[in-house]
Amino acid sequence: MVEIKGLEKFSPRDFPGVISATVFFGSCNFRCPFCHNAGLVLNPADLPTFPADYFIRFLDSRKDWLEGICVSGGEPLIHPDLEEFLSLLKERNLLVKVDTNGSFPARLEGLIAKDLIDSIAMDVKAPLEKYQEVTRTAVDVQKIRRSIDIIMHSGRNYVFRITAVPGMIDKEDMQKIGRMLKGAEVFQIQQFVPENTLDPDFERRKPFKREEIKELAEQMDRFFSEVRTEGI
Repeated sequence: MVEIKGLEKFSPRDFPGVISATVFFGSCNFRCPFCHNAGLVLNPADLPTFPADYFIRFLDSRKDWLEGICVSGGEPLIHPDLEEFLSLLKERNLLVKVDTNGSFPARLEGLIAKDLIDSIAMDVKAPLEKYQEVTRTAVDVQKIRRSIDIIMHSGRNYVFRITAVPGMIDKEDMQKIGRMLKGAEVFQIQQFVPENTLDPDFERRKPFKREEIKELAEQMDRFFSEVRTEGI
């Protein structure tokens, strides 16, 4: 079973409307410089692993009130044995939310087809033409497009979200993203947190001001039924 590198035993914001916990898996195929989970991405082997039996005891001890689990990372879908883990959750009648960067569409589609995922949050990093620059990785953007399509037609609850980082994303980029996600219902703009970033230089980068985030959100209203902001 995939190794759990972090466990938040109660996480009311990660899975809205669901009494949930969040698990964190190590490793990611992107190298976004502003990512604030540097240890999970760069050195997951150096982090302690929660034993499987510990996690199972945790689930069983909370079976009377825990409703769901948010599966995050890193990038959870990078792990081929994720299906086994999600099946374990489903055996306990838990709702499952998966956070993903959208670069593993075939795996995502397969897990949805097996009814192992109830909710999805996909991090959209940039307009497609800027993906390599923002993720500092060679990205097959057709896989990103495919994941967007899968999610929008999945019948599951979903949200597309972006971390707003000054110098990486601007108003024009946001408009391009809005057009790329045309037809999606919910879009979330997250405040950049300059702590424990993958690239230490980004710890000195100042986040957008509250008013600037609100302005970005307002300009996205025409593309989506609902635009949310987080962390401002």
